[in-house]
Amino acid sequence: MQPGARPWPDPAQEALRDRVAADSLTTRRDYLRIVSTVSCGLAVGGVAVAGGVLHRHGDSDDTPRAKRVAARLGPGESIAFRFPGEDDRAVGVRLKDGTLVGYSAVCTHLACGVLWREERGSEGELYCPCHEGVFDARTGEVTAGPPPRPLPKVLLVEEVDGSVWAVATTRSGESVKDAMCRQFGNQSPDMAARIGCSGTRAQTENGERT
Repeated sequence: MQPGARPWPDPAQEALRDRVAADSLTTRRDYLRIVSTVSCGLAVGGVAVAGGVLHRHGDSDDTPRAKRVAARLGPGESIAFRFPGEDDRAVGVRLKDGTLVGYSAVCTHLACGVLWREERGSEGELYCPCHEGVFDARTGEVTAGPPPRPLPKVLLVEEVDGSVWAVATTRSGESVKDAMCRQFGNQSPDMAARIGCSGTRAQTENGERT
């Protein structure tokens, strides 16, 4: 080798450098692909919820079938269940003063699961851990975080033996009476008439007889 001449590159070292460079490029590409996929997924999910593409609790107009959700529910206790269908997550709570409340357990923001936290505040709260959404335990209204609508209600009744039954659902912001009329108006006209639903078959028949 002549003085001052550069040594020939070691083939093993060259192969190692090429492999490291290729691995780095692959890693960067994989990272960008993952970030792009996750970002697109979040964006599509948000648009789907906003556009009503994803299933929302209480969407159906069918008459729900009453379901026993607990043999007994004491003050401060909660129960997770499915109603009216197996895809409809719900939570029932007995507040400290004995009031029985039920709600959809699907957050109205991006459909994450809603949890009951008894130790929070004077009455407890319903909490979505995904984006710190908080709902009032007594009304289901949003008290903190990004959820745009209150939780749909699940109507619970207590039988004489102490068992708790789910009997109907409301849509977000819908009154209990309107929900009952929507779900029972045609299939159970006598019940709808007792509730005071307008335009029920029983009311029409009574009007025709008078």
